[in-house]
Amino acid sequence: MLLEAIRDNPAFKRFAVEGVLFAQYTCPLKERAIGVWTHSDHLIHVVSGRKTWRGPRKSWTAEPGQTFFFRKGAYWLEQDFAEDFCALVFFIPDAFVRETLRELGSGLPPLPQNSAAVGPAIALREDTALAGFLQSMAVYFAGDDEPPAALLRLKLRELIAGLVTSRINCELAACLRATAGQSAPSIGAIMEQSYCHDLPLEAFARMCHRSLSTFKRDFQRAYGTSPGRWLAARRLERAQRLLQSTALAVTEVMIECGFEDPSHFGKAYRRRYDRAPSNDRSAATM
Repeated sequence: MLLEAIRDNPAFKRFAVEGVLFAQYTCPLKERAIGVWTHSDHLIHVVSGRKTWRGPRKSWTAEPGQTFFFRKGAYWLEQDFAEDFCALVFFIPDAFVRETLRELGSGLPPLPQNSAAVGPAIALREDTALAGFLQSMAVYFAGDDEPPAALLRLKLRELIAGLVTSRINCELAACLRATAGQSAPSIGAIMEQSYCHDLPLEAFARMCHRSLSTFKRDFQRAYGTSPGRWLAARRLERAQRLLQSTALAVTEVMIECGFEDPSHFGKAYRRRYDRAPSNDRSAATM
């Protein structure tokens, strides 16, 4: 998991305060692409280098000076080796957002129409609140002493207060307000973002902030089937679509759709579509 990988790596400079993680993150990836997942929403501000986050429907490339907000879920990270990648990353628990908005009270200004957050990632425009937060955090990371925990919490509260009232980052403001109003994340949004990753059900449950038993029960109620059956069907649907509409090799499609064993993928595909994956690949290239 991305949060724990950063938190537990002594090579990264980081500050942890009651579930909130602040880190200066230098990417150690040797692979061109790797799958990651996290149960926490997070802000990433790129200091140097370039990286692409990819989901099943869309990708987002971040370059120096850019800041993105990523929702909890699973992504493919694609590395650009032209320059070392360094970023400031801030993992923000839902409980911290709820607590901050509860303290702000009910007097938040209304957001413009069509401000609802619609995707798993949001590119931010720099405003006063964001610029001030990033500048102060850059100073803390450059120093030798760890800032007081109370100061870090205050800085993050100030940032969230600025973002939920922002007039230029309305999509993120709507996202944070929606988070504050939910007792748990949407199963549907997280599963649609993350289904093509080969993860245990416990990981999907954690991304959805539920125990495994509650996750299975809520999933059954929402979809009318078990998580395992839904994942298998969804992955095979995506596999067929990629085989019929792209030039990806069968093995590439297999990996893109959350399968690791070619034999298992072939058997599952034949059982659902009554033909081998290579048959759909051949038909697509005719």
